[in-house]
Amino acid sequence: MKQTEQILSQLPGDILGRVRSADKLWQAMREDTTPIPSAVKESKDTLASTDWDVVICGGTLGIMIGTALQMRGWRVALIERGLLRGREQEWNISRQELAVFLELNLLSEAELKQAIASEYNPGRVSFLDGENFWIRDVLNIGIDPIFLLDTLKTKFIKSGGNLLENTAFEGAIIHPNGVQLEVKNKNSLTSNSSPFTLTTRLLIDAMGHFSPLVQQARQGQKPEGVCLVVGSCAQGFPKNETGDLIVSFTPIQNQCQYFWEAFPARDGRTTYLFTYLDAHPQRPSLEFLLDEYFRLLPEYQDIKLSELDFKRVLFGFFPAYKQSPTRMPWDRILPIGDSSGTQSPVSFGGFGSMVRHLKRLTEGIDEALKGDFLSRDALAQLQPYQPNIAVTWMFQRAMSVGIEQQLNPNQINQLLTGVFQSMAQLGDDVLRPFLQDVVQFSGLSKTLLLTSLTKPGVVIPVIPHVGLTTLLNWMVHYINLSIYSILYKLGQIFMKPVKILPSIAQYYYHRCLDAWRYGSGGDY
Repeated sequence: MKQTEQILSQLPGDILGRVRSADKLWQAMREDTTPIPSAVKESKDTLASTDWDVVICGGTLGIMIGTALQMRGWRVALIERGLLRGREQEWNISRQELAVFLELNLLSEAELKQAIASEYNPGRVSFLDGENFWIRDVLNIGIDPIFLLDTLKTKFIKSGGNLLENTAFEGAIIHPNGVQLEVKNKNSLTSNSSPFTLTTRLLIDAMGHFSPLVQQARQGQKPEGVCLVVGSCAQGFPKNETGDLIVSFTPIQNQCQYFWEAFPARDGRTTYLFTYLDAHPQRPSLEFLLDEYFRLLPEYQDIKLSELDFKRVLFGFFPAYKQSPTRMPWDRILPIGDSSGTQSPVSFGGFGSMVRHLKRLTEGIDEALKGDFLSRDALAQLQPYQPNIAVTWMFQRAMSVGIEQQLNPNQINQLLTGVFQSMAQLGDDVLRPFLQDVVQFSGLSKTLLLTSLTKPGVVIPVIPHVGLTTLLNWMVHYINLSIYSILYKLGQIFMKPVKILPSIAQYYYHRCLDAWRYGSGGDY
């Protein structure tokens, strides 16, 4: 029995079986054999009435927007195929990002304090043969998902929301004045399930990357980038006061650059191994990456595996598409969270992205419902193009290796060391937003200029590495980033005059202003 199998066999549940099931999905994606669902149909018939203003499919992140909308007086139903319960593993985030829960009255000060399960300082950034950079107050807060979701669930139901647990989405029919959903209730005591329908003005898809709605909308499109992630939470580490935001201590191996994260957790220390790659058929499996994780973990944390008491093992793969956000071809359907594809291709996990956009989405959906602006085009304004996300595609490409690409084994480490040296020299105003996936034109421009002038030897090899096409596409997004920065400043001037315009014009203007703000990193 190999080391990975031995460790996983000691944990409750068939973890190895779950890893191999996930690997089948990952293999199907690499081999272009993922089936395309036909979950959505359209009808010209008008519904007699709608039971709900909003139905949300997917409760883990959907409960956040669902509670916010329900507390604004909308009729909201939320369906979750299992029980709506947070995982044991904490969600890491920065403290200032949590203020949105107070602004939207989703949590009280006391509840927010109780939701914080762990906190540490500082966090390290380090690459092979480079110096250590120490940053405070970035992704240093561990949120307890179980408490957070239980609290939001209670408030959602108390304010009149309808939570349908153990209920699976089966399909939807789009009508001119609403959406009819077919769902199935999974009775936990028997194998029987009873289908029934819900009708709503707006359907919100929060089912994640593998939502049948997203898969149908993308029609088998292969992701241009994927982040593979494996990790664990374990006890036994002698030092557990600091964290690692991004660390690499090995050169390129198996056509991958391995990166690591580490966070003190309530019940141990969480460590992740992740890598950026494309969906080429020859890419490694999650099980292989777990083998690598357990092989390298002792060197990374300077500890023997036999000294660790593993509490849980974590794994997943996160696809990213250059054609993002997801464009739904239907009226009255809005993707949010991972379903929307708005996350950066260099980040994984949807909690941080969802929290960042929670207020924007709540206010935008509220305005769309009030004016009945629920057409495909009107809803697309709620998930706009963001150049500060688009520019990160070159970063993703610069941190990955083509399946047949020959690079200096330490090229990526040398590049990242040079870039972070420049950002550290420029100060926290540049470094901190970048580490929270908020790219701003000023900080990016200063970093590129300083790195190019002081370390041309690490910058020049990037051009053949990423390719001319990627570089030219990046230039377009970089220019747009500067334009959005200017438009956001100008757009604020006209907020008062816009109030005399018709409501539809106000809606589109507000969405433009949101796009300029978030697309330029002005929300930071």
